[in-house]
Amino acid sequence: MASAAEQLASNLNFSTFAKAEDLKKRLWFTLGALLVYRLGTYIPLPGLDADAFARAFQGQSGGILGLFNMFSGGAVERMAIFALGIMPYISASIIVQLMTSVVPALEQLKKEGEQGRKIINQYTRYGTVLLGTLQAYGIAVGLEGGEGLVVDPGWFFRISTVISLLGGTMFLMWLGEQITSRGIGNGISLIIFAGIVAHLPTAMAGTLELGRTGALSFGVIAAVVVMAVGVIALIVFVERAQRRLLIQYPKRQVGNRMFQGDTSHLPLKLNTAGVIPAIFASSLLLLPATLAGFSSTTELPGWATTIIAALGHGQPLYMALYAAMIAFFAFFYTAIVFNPKDTADNLKKHGGFIPGIRPGERTAEYIDYVLTRITVLGAIYLVFVCILPEILIAQTGVPFYLGGTSLLIVVSVTLDTVAQIQGHLIAQQYEGLIKKSKLRGGKRGR
Repeated sequence: MASAAEQLASNLNFSTFAKAEDLKKRLWFTLGALLVYRLGTYIPLPGLDADAFARAFQGQSGGILGLFNMFSGGAVERMAIFALGIMPYISASIIVQLMTSVVPALEQLKKEGEQGRKIINQYTRYGTVLLGTLQAYGIAVGLEGGEGLVVDPGWFFRISTVISLLGGTMFLMWLGEQITSRGIGNGISLIIFAGIVAHLPTAMAGTLELGRTGALSFGVIAAVVVMAVGVIALIVFVERAQRRLLIQYPKRQVGNRMFQGDTSHLPLKLNTAGVIPAIFASSLLLLPATLAGFSSTTELPGWATTIIAALGHGQPLYMALYAAMIAFFAFFYTAIVFNPKDTADNLKKHGGFIPGIRPGERTAEYIDYVLTRITVLGAIYLVFVCILPEILIAQTGVPFYLGGTSLLIVVSVTLDTVAQIQGHLIAQQYEGLIKKSKLRGGKRGR
């Protein structure tokens, strides 16, 4: 039988949305914040020759700069104040999460609840400032090394570039936190989502233009469309898939009354790591080609040229390493974000247990066993979703933005946002039912 929440969700309609005033305010705030972000991607850095940089970027668009340009919504291509995007914050968050599993003091903070979470978030912000400063200074030095890119090279340009880029990253971090608290969805994810979606129409138009000029046949374009629809359907199915472990609670006595033991579920996502493995693997593999592009003025050794050519986009070695890295980071990141021992301890504290499994260490071992098995399926799914579009891109020359990583981010963020909207609508219906029951109760009392 469907639960009360599921019955309410099935009855959601447009009239329910029209009555949800708080939800509409949150949606308008989110759209306004994303509009501000998009406007910021068109504000260029001071002291930069935009035309010269645009010509220089074309030669590096297939490397790691192309990946960062996708995540920043085209800000790297225009070298805008939001060129660093939100990536320093994401990198700092991952580093802090890694340290919480290694440093005992941070691990203790993680267990202190809301207060500990605030302190960890503060450390993440400090890490964002440090990483953003280093990356911004590296960009400033790199721009000065380019021929004719900077109007007036020197320390004034470096300082202004660091301030502009770091300020843009910190503003995006603040904007993402505001969206999370006052809008709908996860703000950081929505900012990346908006950057990718903004370039999807251009990518689609470019694909159709290749078909019009005869560079791509109608069959190839149709195959790409079918592939995209199939990958989206697979992502929706897997991202919603869970392995639910039955949790049982014993009977309890309150006063003279005996209450029946409750049953619940411990949901384990099939893809716990999300899109992080694909982002990490892409960044590491595209780094050698990008460094080689920047050092084009110096002659590289023969062995280095051979390795860089083998690691080119769409090459067999690139595909093999890409798949291996995705699988590795899927297991690595899952081990970081989910601790079976802590979960087992929390179940034991609240009197919960898995039927047939002894509480404590045996429960932790069982959860780890199940989590490892489903992570194998999650890693295979991530490899398939990311490798299949890469093969088609390499064989047909379809634009980079139609890759598996971008589709994975777009679909995952859309699912999370829709789930939050549905949660607000269900809460609205609950409030309406409670008000009605109070009014009826008041009438009976009279």
